Amino acid sequence: MNMTTVKQASGAIPEAAKTSPLNGHRQALLLLVLAYTLSIADRMILSILFPNIKAEFGLSDAQLGLLGGFSFALFYATLGIPIARLADRYSRKMIIVVSLAIFSLMTALSGWAAGLISLFVFRIGVGIGEAGVNPASHSMIADYFPPRRRAFAMAILMLGANVGMILGFAAGGVIAEYYGWRIALMSVGFPGLLLAFVFVWLLREPPRGSFEDHAKSVKVTEPPPPILKTAQTLWSNPALRQLLLGSVVIGMLANGLMQWLPTFFTRNHDMGQSQVGMMMALFFGTLGALGALVSGKLADRLSPKGFQYGMWMVAGAMALAIPFWTAAFWVDNLALAMALFIIPAFTGNFYLGPSLALIQTLSPVPMRAVASAIAMFCLNLIGMGLGPLIIGLLSDSLIPVFGDASLKIALASFCLLGLWGAFHFALCGKALARQR
Repeated sequence: MNMTTVKQASGAIPEAAKTSPLNGHRQALLLLVLAYTLSIADRMILSILFPNIKAEFGLSDAQLGLLGGFSFALFYATLGIPIARLADRYSRKMIIVVSLAIFSLMTALSGWAAGLISLFVFRIGVGIGEAGVNPASHSMIADYFPPRRRAFAMAILMLGANVGMILGFAAGGVIAEYYGWRIALMSVGFPGLLLAFVFVWLLREPPRGSFEDHAKSVKVTEPPPPILKTAQTLWSNPALRQLLLGSVVIGMLANGLMQWLPTFFTRNHDMGQSQVGMMMALFFGTLGALGALVSGKLADRLSPKGFQYGMWMVAGAMALAIPFWTAAFWVDNLALAMALFIIPAFTGNFYLGPSLALIQTLSPVPMRAVASAIAMFCLNLIGMGLGPLIIGLLSDSLIPVFGDASLKIALASFCLLGLWGAFHFALCGKALARQR
């Protein structure tokens, strides 16, 4: 297979339009970014509220890690696959609308949690709701944009992660400091219910397989194949196999660090909750957004030479960030720490746009949403589920020896996972080069 070229579907769209997005792509992309923004805000706000929840419920770091990761990731990852199979056959728009309403309601209800168990249950509900958003969104973007425009489109979608981080950290930190953590959760939950109604009126479903070769994609009207067959198709492709492994490792690193960074700044640099929220939002959120856009644009620019160059770019960025991450956790001076965090914050989301676009480009049309869900299953169940939990467990185990320094040592040690993830992205690029 020539990986630098994806043939267009005969008769799917006019010849002159085969390299241009479909009409309405800007409005659709904006709406999908808004949905992803709220999902990330609802997901990330809990980390800025860790100190309040820990104090009120008397929780350990390991229990906080369980709340921040596994409670959400378990159902988010597992339900994503069957919901995605529905998205490969039925209305992706309505799946997003229902999902948006569910996770928004569950976030708001989290503000009424009576203890660890009830908060755990509500976070499971958030995970269930968010499970339907990403696979359906990725599939719609693949039908709105041609292959060589997808990485940047996916990177724009991933801006929702950074805007959501800004919203969750900034709004969550300020509201929690003045009105309490319960009001903070309710405040970010309820707007999603309003957005769900907006989606019903404004989001349009694109035709499936607009830009694809039907010889590759099979008939787009056929029902999606069994989930196991899709998983086998992904795993049998060496490039996709390495891409999944790399994404899981980097996802574990990224989710673990982002969940614990607010607590790190509170404990080790004596920052107030609103200060941490604003700093996380403006510094990590802004730099992460710029990095995501740059990586998506670079991957699209490199794609005529071969998709492998985008993967090698990601591998290099991940490896470059590791020493800066590690050093930033060790230094005691806040200004120096923030200077060291610049490169990791900028490259933290480098992998998302290129990797998500490649999954859609290499997957047959009837498998796209499920392929995305399988990737997100691996990324979130292992990456999101275990990342925060492992850091919490490691921090608790180090307390008898290092006391208050246990968390920063746990974070610095955990950063070494990035080298492992970079290795898999490099192998993905090598596999793509061989398939040309």
